[in-house]
Amino acid sequence: MVVSIAPYCLSFAQQACHSNNISKHIALGNYARDTRRGCIRRPQILPSALGDAVGLRVFVLSDLHTDYSENMEWVKCLPTVRYKNDTLIIAGDVAETYNNFIVTMSVLKDIFEHVLYVPGNHDLWCRQEGEIHLDSHQKLKKLLDACRGLGVETSPMVLDGLGIIPLFSWYHESFDREEEITSTHIPSLEMACKDFKACKWSKGLSNGDISLALYFDAMNEKHQSLIKEIQNTCSQIISFSHFVPRQELCPEKRMLFYRKLPKIIGSDCLEARIRSIHGVEGSPSACHVFGHTHFCWDSVIHGIRYVQAPLAYPRERKRRMNGGENWLPFCIYSNGKFSERLSPCYWSDYYSTHPRTPHNTQLAPWVATFYNQT
Repeated sequence: MVVSIAPYCLSFAQQACHSNNISKHIALGNYARDTRRGCIRRPQILPSALGDAVGLRVFVLSDLHTDYSENMEWVKCLPTVRYKNDTLIIAGDVAETYNNFIVTMSVLKDIFEHVLYVPGNHDLWCRQEGEIHLDSHQKLKKLLDACRGLGVETSPMVLDGLGIIPLFSWYHESFDREEEITSTHIPSLEMACKDFKACKWSKGLSNGDISLALYFDAMNEKHQSLIKEIQNTCSQIISFSHFVPRQELCPEKRMLFYRKLPKIIGSDCLEARIRSIHGVEGSPSACHVFGHTHFCWDSVIHGIRYVQAPLAYPRERKRRMNGGENWLPFCIYSNGKFSERLSPCYWSDYYSTHPRTPHNTQLAPWVATFYNQT
């Protein structure tokens, strides 16, 4: 996801900085100076302790963005022997251009025995010169056809008794139910979010309402019989999507430099779909992997474990204090069991000890300071 607005490096005073995916910065000099003053080094994320175990291993990764040469190089430098018997789940946003998508997925399919994928918003952008896509529908079909040709799975499957279920999704603005904050002016979604121009949809479908969320959710219906079979035969299930299924999986908007972010990240349809798979109460064997916001995340909400392990943008990794890409891809499952928590995850760690206050409209100090200086 790209939002071309002021940076929302989501840091607390006296804490480490995280940045989300911002393409162009307003008042970048002030921001860089402020974040340098506010950041301290934190422990690095370490690879999962299950990474060297035997048996079925499942790794997760999102937001590869291999249109960036550094990210493409990272993918190409993954060890070819270590993962030869393993499975990789890719939670969307592989590349904007079709050629980079093909190169990336080809490399990963050569490295991993199984690769599963769901599309992200960047994958469906139609703005590059020299790439002929009538619209995002056509590009989606082309990507899914390419996946079939490469042996990349986009349908549910079972591996050694573990069910893995890709879920197609899109966001809608009504997903955001937190109190609105009007104390400072910020650009509209249409100005800040590139999806509104880079994605091209047919009549009746729009980023501005729930139509796209319903359209993508309906794509999951064709797999219902297979999903039912997985539910009946598998005691452990991993579902995955690109977009966010719950607002609790994003920092409160008062913490964000661009507080309209929650309107363009998630879907209620997606959470309903996840609950239909894992159960309303969830279980210790229920896990959902997502992407899009570029926040490392690992938390349990109403019995379901939600995990995000993004590669993100090169500039974001340089500002991270968690080891950057050195711990990726993250091993979520090995030898019949799920891994321990991905740690540290700054925001999910924060909310594990601090309650959310969705009706609080007072800007966090670092956000207020930023807007007072711009």
